[in-house]
Amino acid sequence: MAYVYLVCHYVPYMPFNDHFSRQSRAYADYRPTYPGALIEFLASVSAGRQLVWDCGTGSGQAAALLAASFERVYASDASAQQIASAPVVERVHFAVATASASGLPDQSCDLVTVAQAAHWFNLPAFYNEVRRVLRPRGVIAMWCYVAMDTDSARLNDCLHAFQYGRVEPYWPPGRELVDARYVTLPFPFDRIAAPAFHMTAQWTRDGLLGYISSWSAVARCRDVEGVDPLPELAADVARLWPSADEVREVRWPVYLLVGRV
Repeated sequence: MAYVYLVCHYVPYMPFNDHFSRQSRAYADYRPTYPGALIEFLASVSAGRQLVWDCGTGSGQAAALLAASFERVYASDASAQQIASAPVVERVHFAVATASASGLPDQSCDLVTVAQAAHWFNLPAFYNEVRRVLRPRGVIAMWCYVAMDTDSARLNDCLHAFQYGRVEPYWPPGRELVDARYVTLPFPFDRIAAPAFHMTAQWTRDGLLGYISSWSAVARCRDVEGVDPLPELAADVARLWPSADEVREVRWPVYLLVGRV
């Protein structure tokens, strides 16, 4: 087994809004994987291949992919539970740290990535940290995904009604930036043009429902209403997806912002 040692600064405690710790196991088990072509593109525009900081890593979906293209990956999340659910990955150092206090040395990173998390950050504080840790001409990339689609229009309508109807009131502030496809998210860096990317997953209906169970809005709905909204959705999905063993493709467009300091 290879070990990677990073010399990091002291990371002070800073409070944050934790939307995922309670469902961290579901997040690790069911969140979809990002396309390899996206990682290859980011490596091609990066200032180098030595160190990438994957901020808001969750349970490390992006970090594990980045490790194939970079010598070292520093994967941080403010949620200790999320980090505890991350797998052991060669060349990836997982750490508990906030987006505004990474603990990394000045000008140590070639690339900073944020996958499906920037909308939860204090962006001005995070951007200050990005400028501190990136090397000259370093690159920052942030991306999100939102509504999923399948090959069934009726199933898509069912899923969209749940996301934008049943649990819509329970999304935390910041989610509106995802719904806007990051178009309204401030991004004060020199833009780098990027091609279009899509994520895909091959799931049974239980895999689909497991993914939905990781949503912060589902957890908050249970808290507020005292009712789990998933069984009703599961019944609707089963009517449109009768075979529990059938595997279907689920797709999401990726909305990507890439820039250079």
